[in-house]
Amino acid sequence: MKKYKVALSRAYIVTIEAENKEKACRYAEFYLGDCPDASTSIDRQDHKFSIKEIEPAINDAIDVEEVKDYE
Repeated sequence: MKKYKVALSRAYIVTIEAENKEKACRYAEFYLGDCPDASTSIDRQDHKFSIKEIEPAINDAIDVEEVKDYE
């Protein structure tokens, strides 16, 4: 089978409680930085593929704002 490297760009909105904006960004980036392979052995067998490696390349917080509770 041939091997391919595919670059993906994804964005997430993470609601997190932290002491300040800097720590909120740092914790969100660190703890959500790894992305597991969600394929099953049946998926790989049926579609004839195998994910060999997932390498995090970019994982930067691009915006942060405080959420106001109005309760």
